[in-house]
Parts: sequence; structure tokens; C-alpha cells
Amino acid sequence: QLQASGGGLVQPGGSLRLSCAASGFTLDRYAIGWFRQAPGKEREFVGGIIWSGEGTFITDSVKGRFTISGDKAKNSVYLQMNSLKPDDTANYYCAATVTPVPPYSVLTSAQAIAGMDYWGKGTLVTVSS
Repeated sequence: QLQASGGGLVQPGGSLRLSCAASGFTLDRYAIGWFRQAPGKEREFVGGIIWSGEGTFITDSVKGRFTISGDKAKNSVYLQMNSLKPDDTANYYCAATVTPVPPYSVLTSAQAIAGMDYWGKGTLVTVSS
């Protein structure tokens, strides 16, 4: 089971750190992805971590503001979000797959979404003054 947490209301320019925790399996055996879905919009890939290969990857849309990290000891993956904008308002999800995946850098958002096997419940991030 995956569970994303850490969402909330933040002012523009603020920061949040989202956590993705796993129970029942070890995250470092999986490729983990972070995704978001804004109201009325399609789900999009934000970034991910492939422990055994690529490492961390962040999409261009949030590069320079968001970073991904993992803590094997805590069986968790994190999404640090800085300089938040109202357009970042969305439900944020983490997902996992044990199937070998190509580097995230060569996948489209749709391909990254389709490649995930397990999805956690989202955590809502609202950026507003």
C-alpha cells in the first residue's frame, strides 16, 4: 500500500514536502513516480526515482523548483516543492511499479502513468493567497 501525505494550503512562493510511504513492500525495489492532477485537467507526470538506474528525474515543467529524494531506511520517497505557484494546485499522487521501466527522461507523461502498477491515494496541495 502506498500513501502520499504532506499536502495542504500554502501561499504562492511557499514550500511543501510531500511524502510517499509504503507498507507491505520495499520501495527501493520499485520505480516510484510522482504525479498530479489539477481540477478539470488530465493527470500528469511530475518526476520519479528509479533506484537501480536513472536515479531521480524531474520534468521540465517543475525543474528548478521541485526535487525528489528517497530514504531507504524509512521506506519513503519525498517530493520537495519550492516556489509554489497557483498552477501547482492539484492532487498529488505517488505510484510504483516493479516492472523494469525505461529512464523517465525518455517517457511521455502518458507512458509514465501507464507504466505504474500501484497507486496511492492523493494528497491535495492548494496554492493560494
